[in-house]
Amino acid sequence: MEITNVMEYEKIAKEKLPKMVYDYYASGAEDQWTLQENRNAFSRILFRPRILIDVSKIDVSTTVLGFNISMPIMVAPTAMQKMAHPDGELATARATSAARTIMTLSSWATCSVEEVASTGPGIRFFQLYVYQDRNVVRQLVKRAEEAGFKAIALTVDTPRLGRRESDIKNRFALPRGLTLKNFEGLDLGKIDKTNDSGLASYVAGQVDQSLSWKDIKWLQSITSLPILVKGVITAEDARIAVEYGAAGIIVSNHGARQLDYVPATIMALEEVVKAVEGRLPVFLDGGVRRGTDVFKALALGASGVFVGRPSLFSLAADGEAGVRKMLQMLRDEFELTMALSGCRSLREISRNHIKTDWDFPHYLPAKL
Repeated sequence: MEITNVMEYEKIAKEKLPKMVYDYYASGAEDQWTLQENRNAFSRILFRPRILIDVSKIDVSTTVLGFNISMPIMVAPTAMQKMAHPDGELATARATSAARTIMTLSSWATCSVEEVASTGPGIRFFQLYVYQDRNVVRQLVKRAEEAGFKAIALTVDTPRLGRRESDIKNRFALPRGLTLKNFEGLDLGKIDKTNDSGLASYVAGQVDQSLSWKDIKWLQSITSLPILVKGVITAEDARIAVEYGAAGIIVSNHGARQLDYVPATIMALEEVVKAVEGRLPVFLDGGVRRGTDVFKALALGASGVFVGRPSLFSLAADGEAGVRKMLQMLRDEFELTMALSGCRSLREISRNHIKTDWDFPHYLPAKL
């Protein structure tokens, strides 16, 4: 089957992967309303393309935290990638470097920060969960820094794991032979079978539920790396993130895997962008499957997007080559969207290039 868009990788992944693994990657929390909405909300944003503009030369490159990358499309942290393919995070790292963009490595990776660094040069961020044992966090951050990672993406929406009913039904546990490599030797690397989701039990026992804004300052005291706050979806929290010296915000609802019935990230984006008033960059993850989605996010003020599930499904389908092709397809679609909208560089993408369903009044039925 010839792959012509990113969504097609999910069908292949579903056929190839064990049910427990596919369900873990694909599912959301509870009713999965937000999971559907992350995708559907993009369809409620329409284009206002400008015509008769010379688009013979288009530049999709940008900078993120001062690092030059080829496009505003980056790879989000996704856990346990060796469940998708034997090369796991190493394949994703190589593909992302080849695309000259940024990979974010999950704390819960099945390859360590050192192993990922050994794949060669590349701009990599490290996603961090804060454990109850702060010495574990200190060690982990120091290792990421020494391995050449360039930023910390601090996940702030997971004091407890969302209720993911597929994982409960499947009694999710890490397949035999795999461990959370960053925690090997600390007796924290195993996710065993339980009467529930093994991951939910692991999180309940290890992740620090007392994490609060003051811990941003603590984190800044143990590392010189910039800290991105991942999991902000309100203006109130965006303003506090600015006050606490965050280097950037990732508007994220954790792939709709935490609290169900929160807005799609693309719906929450503009509120956050307006609140920070340009004082720091705002990024988005959740539901991005097309180059048109990337354009819409940038038109609403994002500095770039992170893709999660497309990385996993393309990895499952075809390893490193799959991830490379997935990134190339998104880039090509994005460049085409720019051309057909009359934009030659990211600077030219503006709010005027789109209209949303919240821009015009909803016509209510006349009162009886």
